[in-house]
Amino acid sequence: MVSSCAVRTDQVVRDPDTVRMALNGWVGYEASAEVLAYVLREEMGYEVQLLRTAEQASWQALDQGALDVIVENWGHEDLMETYGPEGNGTVVDGGPTGNEGVIGWYVPAYVAEEYPEITTLEGLREHTDIFRTAETGDKGEFLGGAPGFVTQDQGMINAFDLDLEIVYAGSEVSQITEVRRRYADEEPVLFYFYDPQWLQEELDLVKIDLPAHEPGCADDPDHVPCDYPVYDLNKIFRAGFVEEDGPAYRFLDNWTWTNEDQNQVARMIADEGLDPSEAAERWVENNPDVWRDWLPEGAAKR
Repeated sequence: MVSSCAVRTDQVVRDPDTVRMALNGWVGYEASAEVLAYVLREEMGYEVQLLRTAEQASWQALDQGALDVIVENWGHEDLMETYGPEGNGTVVDGGPTGNEGVIGWYVPAYVAEEYPEITTLEGLREHTDIFRTAETGDKGEFLGGAPGFVTQDQGMINAFDLDLEIVYAGSEVSQITEVRRRYADEEPVLFYFYDPQWLQEELDLVKIDLPAHEPGCADDPDHVPCDYPVYDLNKIFRAGFVEEDGPAYRFLDNWTWTNEDQNQVARMIADEGLDPSEAAERWVENNPDVWRDWLPEGAAKR
């Protein structure tokens, strides 16, 4: 615990007219960040810095006072223990974003139609051979996304005794490109994926039904006999940013939107090729009834 009289690392002198926002490495996060940045700049007069960083590094930056907010957090109870009220006291749970986050293993619907039992653990165990590639040899390929994502896939493969080998696509964009290619050719593919994600609205995907997540089931990263939990995605604030209680904090505190909202912006960025700020502007112009409710009472352009 940090002493009440100690100076916390997040309590730094900062420009009150600037908001520093983490930018994590998936397009759904970018969609949220860009819309919030657009409203903060254009409607409230703030300077906004979007700082591209990995998930864990974002928490460390909040702790050190280098960032003000993470706008989409997927779990990370271990990091909250370290930096939250029971640890360093430098970060605060900012409440829900309105997005429900689901991570899991997916196959295209045409695979599930040909092998109906493959959507169960026993059925998957019997059919890992259909996912074999030249690279994986006698093992089936499990297509991962970005190696930097926090996952439990290897522990699940171990615990479920599956003849699978993880092959990382390298990034979210690369994974989507590869899944789309195989989908177009109706090739078998088993892959890590999630929602909200705009591709879920384009392709007919089926989630593998694995043993439900229970508290403690993922404590041993090498042996994880359960699926991912369902996440109520939340915001994480620098504690000092909350204590300052400025209009930018109150705006971000008020913000919630839906998976559909996020997917609209993410698709414009990733599929239509719009510049992220242009996609944000288009969404803001088309949805004033949504974002105006986020503005704090009495907010005026600075």
